[in-house]
Parts: sequence; structure tokens; C-alpha cells
Amino acid sequence: MKRIITGLALSIALVGPAAAACVGSGSLRTCMDDSGNTYTVQRLGNTTYVDGSNPNGSRWSQESTTIGNTTFHNGTAADGGSWNGTTTRIGNTVINSGTDSDGNPYSSSCYGRFCD
Repeated sequence: MKRIITGLALSIALVGPAAAACVGSGSLRTCMDDSGNTYTVQRLGNTTYVDGSNPNGSRWSQESTTIGNTTFHNGTAADGGSWNGTTTRIGNTVINSGTDSDGNPYSSSCYGRFCD
């Protein structure tokens, strides 16, 4: 479940969810999704900050900084555990790796048009 939350946070920061209602500008938005999560997305240069809360009141956050073709992510999950990871794009290939909020390593890769 923590990986799903991490994935959700990553997708929000990078591309935004399709089923979210947001107010604000491109650099500062506040959103609510269909699951009742609320979050604020702020972009400053090459860094994106996301601070959110779940319907039960637990809070989570993420910071993502892009340098070249690699994005470095770190955050705090709703259970208070911290996590970190990287996303690297090389051509049509996307490589993800890091450590989830339980301290477990993860990695995945994707090739082609479905990597976004």
C-alpha cells in the first residue's frame, strides 16, 4: 500500500491525476481527488513540492528535483515513514529505483509510449 501511495504522489507531482479538481496557477495549485485526498503542488524552478492529507487526517509530503534526465524524489508517507527514489529517462526508457517507507528497495523500468 505504501508503494501505491508513493506512486500516487509521484504521478501527482509529475503529471497530475485525471480525476482531480484543482484551483490555482501552474506554479501553485491546491487539489482534491475522487478519493478525498487534498494536496498542494508548488513548483519552484526544477523542484516540485507536494503536501497532502488523506480523508482520515494523516499527512504526507514529497519533494522532487530534476537535474538533467534524472528526477530525485524524497518524502514522508502517511504513516510517518520516509522514502526516497530516482526516476531516470533515457530515450523511451524510464528507470525507477529507491527505498519505500518501510525501508524496502524497489525498482522498475518501462519502455515505450506507456511510460508517462
